[in-house]
Amino acid sequence: MEITLDQLLTSRENRHARQQELLRQYPGQTLLCVTVIIPGSVKRNTNSLIIAGAATTAVVNRFGNSIRHIDSRDLATGHELFVVTDIDNATAKKMACEIEETHPLGRLFDIDVINSQGFPLSREEAGHKSRRCLLCDNEARYCMRNHTHTRQELDDRISQMISDYVQ
Repeated sequence: MEITLDQLLTSRENRHARQQELLRQYPGQTLLCVTVIIPGSVKRNTNSLIIAGAATTAVVNRFGNSIRHIDSRDLATGHELFVVTDIDNATAKKMACEIEETHPLGRLFDIDVINSQGFPLSREEAGHKSRRCLLCDNEARYCMRNHTHTRQELDDRISQMISDYVQ
């Protein structure tokens, strides 16, 4: 099912509101917000569900006993996972970047660590480089902004990653 820009923006607002609620509910704790990176207007399909499941498993396995709260939402606008941990923000961001960089589907995970003001920590703050493109060695932002690759090329690469993962 395709989503509209308004639905996507509303979803972001609702996600931010949930983050604020969890930050108030668990003061002094670290909040992770995990979403799936998938191009296009269809955010919930078989591929996105496989990615979401892999991301959830990877985060739960990595953060383990430090998790104080976990909940998820399965929405038309995409899967959202919220995790509260007692690991400090900087360490949590490093752990999140390691998951994104080492898991076979990690490039398709967006694991944000949200600070107490409600803003995500950057990869650079954790000593990691910007995300790279799925298809070349450029920064992902550069390729997205300049439409360097076709949607079909991206879809094919994502499908191949998932196929390799599930086999």
